[in-house]
Amino acid sequence: MNKKELFIGLMSGTSLDGVDIVLCEINAKECKLLHTKEYPFPSALKEQVLHTISSSITLQTVGMLDHKLGKLFAESIEKFLKEFELNAKDIKAIGLHGQTLWHQPESKTPFSMQLGDANIVCSETNIQTVADFRRMDIANGGQGAPFAPAFHKFAFAGLGSGVCVVNIGGMANITLLDEPLRGWDSGCGNVLLDYWIAKTQKQTYDRDGEYARSGELNSALLNAMLEDPYFQKEPPKSTGREYFNTKWLENILSKFEPLQAQDIQRTLLELTAKSISNEIKNHNIKTIILCGGGAKNSFLVERLQEISSTNVKRSNDLGVDSDSLEAMAFAWLAYKRVHREVVELKNVTGARKNSLLGGIYK
Repeated sequence: MNKKELFIGLMSGTSLDGVDIVLCEINAKECKLLHTKEYPFPSALKEQVLHTISSSITLQTVGMLDHKLGKLFAESIEKFLKEFELNAKDIKAIGLHGQTLWHQPESKTPFSMQLGDANIVCSETNIQTVADFRRMDIANGGQGAPFAPAFHKFAFAGLGSGVCVVNIGGMANITLLDEPLRGWDSGCGNVLLDYWIAKTQKQTYDRDGEYARSGELNSALLNAMLEDPYFQKEPPKSTGREYFNTKWLENILSKFEPLQAQDIQRTLLELTAKSISNEIKNHNIKTIILCGGGAKNSFLVERLQEISSTNVKRSNDLGVDSDSLEAMAFAWLAYKRVHREVVELKNVTGARKNSLLGGIYK
């Protein structure tokens, strides 16, 4: 089908730094970004999400949070429609990722939980909404993540071998654009960097890696972190804040004498760069296409390029907005679901078969 249709994509990642919304014009051959906007994630709601992830809570808390996130997403979309003078009737569907609270695909009871009631989004925007993308892949034996590789293949078609896409959000994921398509989460991206600078410097993030650059790399600490079993595990694999979190970091730091805060920041940045580089070193990668918030961290980009000995480009250099790529992926996944097209992800997630992803709320 070559008819172009309008889809909204909404993404709220593990960094909890904002609600990203895009409007895309999509057909079988192209996903064209028309508008993009990030809306702030309310600090009180962010704290509630983080508390819910890290604490024992009640079912009432889960239900209330699901409602609050649904309202936030609906209100953000309504602001988006108004700001760009869009008519809801012209939008085919919303692709709603939701806010991941817990991702546990490898237990006896595998599941992945994203909150943000799609019924509220559908009701308040009057636009059909596609949500709950991950659980069918898990039901079919897959990891339910990462999903970005399928869209990366679509968005960067024709680039040839020796190219990978690295998305650095709260977590980092890698897409090998060779055939067959492969991709996985390499581990932590910005999540520990953001946590540490918030704790020690009261800043939300380390702009351009300036604070990390002021510190000295602690090789012993780096090696201790890289010994974590996740970094040794072969794909398919995926992870989240339920694994790489404050407890994970503080547990490792407790085995060391007190270190300078800037040295820890420097070492955490090296962890992100090194863990990505380690994952691609055996795949003959010549070019990395970088996207996500980490693409803005010039020191991180510098270290990744030096460690991996590759040519690192931002996706913007290829005409795809780095900040919008994940939200665009969920607009595209909504397109796939509305047209009843399976998503080719079994080689990424380890599922038994490719799945029709997402439920439609009308």
